[in-house]
Amino acid sequence: MDHELKQLPQRASDKKAENKKFFTKLRKKPPKNLDYVMQELHEAEFERTDCLTCANCCKTTGSLFTNADIERIAKHFRMKPQQFIDAYLQMDEENDYVLQQVPCTFLGADNYCSIYEVRPKACREFPHTDRKKFHQISHLTLKNVAICPAAYNIVEEMKKRISL
Repeated sequence: MDHELKQLPQRASDKKAENKKFFTKLRKKPPKNLDYVMQELHEAEFERTDCLTCANCCKTTGSLFTNADIERIAKHFRMKPQQFIDAYLQMDEENDYVLQQVPCTFLGADNYCSIYEVRPKACREFPHTDRKKFHQISHLTLKNVAICPAAYNIVEEMKKRISL
């Protein structure tokens, strides 16, 4: 997995222009069955992929925390939401709460998440490849293929399956 992760940013970069062109066409005229195809590709990929062997998302990106996430996680730690914010989060340039540091504070050496049961929505849904109206989040997917080997594989398979 380490070798694959080292190569991933370059592989994603090599495909960036091709992917951008594909997603531009996809946004303009998404196939009627796109959500079904994406669900199928997502499920097939995650039958083969074990996130615990990777955790690159947790090691390299600071997840977004909604107010609901903050309330839930603060309660888990028996803290007030503001205490949780002060201890772990910061405001980014888009005025969203994100982690103060990466890798994620809650990621263990074994790649397990210490707050898995109450983790943020963004973490639960990552890499967002099974989301409804998938064509609307192409900008996010273009970023995620450089972070997540599964997202990269899903996009490559999607380009084979969907002719535009």
